[in-house]
Amino acid sequence: MRRTTALLLTLTWASFPAFAAEEPPTEWIDPDTGHRVVRLSREPGSESLYFHYNSYTAEGDKMVFTTPHGLATVDLRSRAVEPLVEGSASNVIVSRKTRQAFYIGDSNAVYAVNIDTHNTRLITKLPVEMHVGSAFGVSADDKLLAGSFVKDDGTGGQPFQLSVAGNRSLEARWAARRPMALFTVNVDTGTVKTFHGSTDWLNHVQMSPTDPTLIMFCHEGPWHNVDRTWTIRTDGTGLTRIHSRTMLMEIEGHEFFGQDGKTIWYDLQTPKSQVFWLGGYEIATGGRTWYHLERDEWSVHYNVSSDGKLFAGDGGGPNSVAAPGNGQWIYLFHPEMVRDATDFTPEQKRGLIKTGVFRSERLVNLSKHDYNLEPNVSFTPDNKWIVFRSNMLGPTHVYAVEVAKAKEKP
Repeated sequence: MRRTTALLLTLTWASFPAFAAEEPPTEWIDPDTGHRVVRLSREPGSESLYFHYNSYTAEGDKMVFTTPHGLATVDLRSRAVEPLVEGSASNVIVSRKTRQAFYIGDSNAVYAVNIDTHNTRLITKLPVEMHVGSAFGVSADDKLLAGSFVKDDGTGGQPFQLSVAGNRSLEARWAARRPMALFTVNVDTGTVKTFHGSTDWLNHVQMSPTDPTLIMFCHEGPWHNVDRTWTIRTDGTGLTRIHSRTMLMEIEGHEFFGQDGKTIWYDLQTPKSQVFWLGGYEIATGGRTWYHLERDEWSVHYNVSSDGKLFAGDGGGPNSVAAPGNGQWIYLFHPEMVRDATDFTPEQKRGLIKTGVFRSERLVNLSKHDYNLEPNVSFTPDNKWIVFRSNMLGPTHVYAVEVAKAKEKP
């Protein structure tokens, strides 16, 4: 259902529930922010990928997302939607080099699908005793996939559900100390290699967008009990802790690579629910940059534009770690460094954290959004739109908001 821009400009958020019984609009101007929002999906129950899963083709023309029936693509220029995969498809990741997406289907089968022709190729079937975790990474040269798995230790069930002896809690799953390991899959041969065995909860596996041998993963669990973010090489060497906690109740997580592969970014709170930062770790030097945010700007997830000049956040709900007072918005952040007035030499400054602040801009009002569904923001490759998923108008759909403020028609 389309509405003219003039009509949509008169809408208030109180009037949006009227759309819930019908098909949500395909385009409108957010009356609180002046930014244009478009609906990219056509089928209720569609979702964009998790915030650090690449969903865009290298050319930036198409994006992959999930539907109730499998996977689909949307042309980011025409907004035409096409089905891509019918049936079960999890751990979805799009190549940054070739026009294919990788995913796990039924029976632990790993597939590659061509985004244009839809031709699908079976890469391998993982052993049934490998209970694969919640993320897949693809190497910068498109030769390897990487993930984590729980070894079959006789406990049965699906180990990545937060359920241990009937106790559905992050703490119980973390304390279970189930045997895990990382693994890679050779995209051409299907060869599976396992390494870095551990009883830590290994999760959120990612691969560098530029370094084909660098893997990032996390130690999952209650964030105040773990040093969460780590890197390792695909041959199992070079294990590196990215952030070490230095105070009680300090937390960091929801880590992701900058798109140039030079920096790892992560949510940082010193301590939890009190002081908010987006932390950055420079891979080559170990240098650190922290950007401060106000409580109402904290977001469940952050992301960064391809040129590194802008950041985005998806806000948080009434039960988030920043509550009370967290803002339910899609945010755009303009980073600004604190002026360095010291007389220190470069040698004296080595090891000191560079600090800055985020100047925020609200893009979409998510006051009607239920944050049990995380919006998961990402920039389109041209940096002109921020994609997110939302139930703000009733059914879950994939949306995009324009970074530039809309120009009103005369």
